[in-house]
Amino acid sequence: MNSMEVLRQRQLLPLDAKIEMTKRRIKEWHEHYWGDVYVAFSGGKDSCVLRHIVNSMYDNIPSVFSNTGLEYPEIVDFVKTLDGVTVVRPKRTFREVVLTEGYPIISKLKARMIRELQNPKDSNAQTRKLYEFGIRKDGTESPNMKLSKKWLHLKDADFKVSEKCCDYLKKEPLERYTRESGRKPMTAMMADEGGARSLQHTCNLYDAKKPISSPMLFWTTEDVWAYIRKFNVPYSKIYDMGEKRTGCMFCMFGVHLEGNENNRFQRMEKTHPKQHNYCIEKLGMGKVLDTIGVKYEANGKNQMEMFKEEQGAENE
Repeated sequence: MNSMEVLRQRQLLPLDAKIEMTKRRIKEWHEHYWGDVYVAFSGGKDSCVLRHIVNSMYDNIPSVFSNTGLEYPEIVDFVKTLDGVTVVRPKRTFREVVLTEGYPIISKLKARMIRELQNPKDSNAQTRKLYEFGIRKDGTESPNMKLSKKWLHLKDADFKVSEKCCDYLKKEPLERYTRESGRKPMTAMMADEGGARSLQHTCNLYDAKKPISSPMLFWTTEDVWAYIRKFNVPYSKIYDMGEKRTGCMFCMFGVHLEGNENNRFQRMEKTHPKQHNYCIEKLGMGKVLDTIGVKYEANGKNQMEMFKEEQGAENE
């Protein structure tokens, strides 16, 4: 049985079995590093569960919250109510990153492809050939590594695209804490969240370049809510406001898959109008979303549509 099959089997286990298995993974990680470990705490529901389990086992494991400046205000307020949380911050702001590196759109992989195509140079000539035409160095075809026609036009967009915001804003502060403290991280990453997370099939990665533990890897979202209800675990009220995931507020990765009736930016206009105006107007994200066909106003109209309506009214 391969690791993927094992993971799928474990995802079918009852909650109590998953809790015990997670505790074993935490204990193994803790013992391997002689207690020099920490919880990478996002303030979201998943990491609330991991923090609760860890705190039920040990009383001296720090939780570390990276305040990127992109968290929902409700997440930040919630974290402030908790004891024993260390706050770290990035060295750059989201504004600095998107205006110098580029905007995070479509997905990390697609954004990386577009970034390479937008920055032609001799050193990435072969990479660009692979991404634009699907041709490997040896001349063979690799259709899976070719940027789809739907997004290829973005290489000529008048704004930069990049996948690097996560590196600067989320990863760097925690990696800095890891280096300075000597502690190794535990995260609440779960394979059922999809994307790159679904590719990890082992909870404790000791031999990785950057060792990391994901002791809840085989949990599902339903398990998390069941645990919260069973043990009355506190969580941010942002979930009661309709949000299912609480990553960076302004992130555009995957928003094109949410439709134009009630996507994250349309909800943001209703629940957080100040932040909505800042990202759409001040950060220029309205133009970016227009370009990829995503509406961001609660009334379903984007800037281009409103401009056309205004022009039509003037011509009447």
